[in-house]
Amino acid sequence: MGENVPEIVQEAVLKRTATTSLLNEIVHGYNWDNGLDFNKLLDSYKYSGFQSTNFGLAVEEINKMIVCRNQPLIKDNYQDDDDQSNKINNNCTIFLGYTSNIVSSGLRETIKFLVKNKMIDCIVTTAGGIEEDFIKCFAPTFLGDFNLEGKMLRDNGINRIGNLLVPNDNYCKFEDWIMPIFDEMCIEQKEKGIVWTPSRMIQRLGEKINNEDSVYYWAAKNRIPVFCPALTDGSLGDMMFFHSFKNPGLILDILYGLNAIIKSIFVW
Repeated sequence: MGENVPEIVQEAVLKRTATTSLLNEIVHGYNWDNGLDFNKLLDSYKYSGFQSTNFGLAVEEINKMIVCRNQPLIKDNYQDDDDQSNKINNNCTIFLGYTSNIVSSGLRETIKFLVKNKMIDCIVTTAGGIEEDFIKCFAPTFLGDFNLEGKMLRDNGINRIGNLLVPNDNYCKFEDWIMPIFDEMCIEQKEKGIVWTPSRMIQRLGEKINNEDSVYYWAAKNRIPVFCPALTDGSLGDMMFFHSFKNPGLILDILYGLNAIIKSIFVW
């Protein structure tokens, strides 16, 4: 830089790099000239920068979990519980957690794939994450628009989940299906002393749905426990409330279900 340039400016613009200890990973993206290789594409995210690096780190962590999960426990003395449908027999118990909008959207099919192929050990979700799966077995959810007027939709008997639309008739079909199941559960509770926890109720519904499109059909079939402490916070809660007038007595034990969650975390 010219001699007449002030020293303070030269220092700001041409300051020498003092250390290279932080400069370890070079930024580079996927080489598309080599064709499409999904594994290499996902690996490249870590080195692409910005939020893709966080995604790449997540992929790396999930791969570690999968490797650890495939290693058998050295000491397997886990005691099964009546509410534990899946015996833990590996070093990494993989929990999959999601909210209801994930099931309302097209990601439901991805979750079903993971559960069907036993790629996870436990599910933790919300009430909507349960009921929306079953409701989709009876009638579809439709694409709408975020800007649709709520009052207009309500007047036409249509529910909105973001930019998704669910006809209210879908919930009526859900009620017709679930009420007889609640009747059966109520009888078992009274005559056999069955303690209905959220996990047991979800498993029973998964057994009854008889639909391979359902996440919880596969969870029940593969003995993968589903934990939902707030199972009453949604349409399922409404159905239980309506059922209490028609056939009182069905009890859902949230605390018993909480014990099952805690036991699934530890090897005793």
